[in-house]
Amino acid sequence: MDKALLDLYTDYLISSFQLTTATGMAHLLDGAISHDKITRFLSEREFSSSDLWQIVKPLVRQVERPDGVLIIDDSIEEKPYTDENALICWHFDHTKGHSVKGINFLTTLYHVGDISLPVAFDLVTKTEMVIDPKSGNARRTSTQTKNERYRAMLEACVDNQLPFRYVLNDSWYASAQNMKFVVRRLKKQFIMPLKSNRKVALTLAAKRRGQYTAVESLTLEAGTVQQVYVEEVPFPLQLTKQVFINEDRSTGTLYLVTSDSTLRADQMVHIYQKRWKVEEYHKSLKQNASLEKSPTRTPTTQRNHFFAAVCAFVKLEGLRLKTKLNHFALKSKLYVSALQSAYGELQKLAPDPFLKATSA
Repeated sequence: MDKALLDLYTDYLISSFQLTTATGMAHLLDGAISHDKITRFLSEREFSSSDLWQIVKPLVRQVERPDGVLIIDDSIEEKPYTDENALICWHFDHTKGHSVKGINFLTTLYHVGDISLPVAFDLVTKTEMVIDPKSGNARRTSTQTKNERYRAMLEACVDNQLPFRYVLNDSWYASAQNMKFVVRRLKKQFIMPLKSNRKVALTLAAKRRGQYTAVESLTLEAGTVQQVYVEEVPFPLQLTKQVFINEDRSTGTLYLVTSDSTLRADQMVHIYQKRWKVEEYHKSLKQNASLEKSPTRTPTTQRNHFFAAVCAFVKLEGLRLKTKLNHFALKSKLYVSALQSAYGELQKLAPDPFLKATSA
């Protein structure tokens, strides 16, 4: 990896407010680096999650603590006008309730203290074609499920000797297999939400008899903890219910389970609230690190632009700690500086006021 060129490219992604292209970067640098060299950098090989770890590792080692949490979630960067391929294709978006075309990516975010750093990622590639039994049309599919990718990223983090205590994710990844993997394989703890219709048993004896009931039917007061047994999970979990008010004043309910029997209800809720950091990461990655501003056309350059955008997020996070400005404030500061520079250049080109020139 040409780290010097990666450093320049990530600076370009952070400072750009329009489409990011090899030609645009070459112009910005006054031809000091040709657009061909930038194109070769983006297309010579596919950068991977292990490459990201080499970039972020020095910063992680400075801030890591045993009480850190790993947050895993996926998101879609929509690319409606880009030609379809194995990387940019149709994915079901659960937030919209329908499929969208774009890049579906998973991230493992390490949150500790006041910093959030992406330490692993995976891009969903659909390399196989199958016939949809309902429609009869051909569609793309992946040879690996998101849950398999989830477990592979967690295992990589453990192999990299990253200290953490809890794994946090949404209900999409709250499968029995993932729960067993975190506790039995990784020797870690988790806090995950359960869907309201998820089946649990109240005692080990009831579990053995197969007597399960939906979580939403339990008589459980908010802020209390109850021990339950989830189907296909061999160890007991602690369940709590959180009731909250939505923006539209409607009432919402969140059911959380943890493998850590020492946690109180308020502790479970407090720790799980850190999961919101991954939503902030998604938003900043797309808007401040120029993920959504790339017109790259091949799977390799599209993948490598994504990698560079994640590296740009790491750089922004380091700047946030140094300047005490959040990512959006940093971007705004750069924008104002760019306007001031353009205004100053305009004054050099046309120093006389317009009205004075016309009145003469």
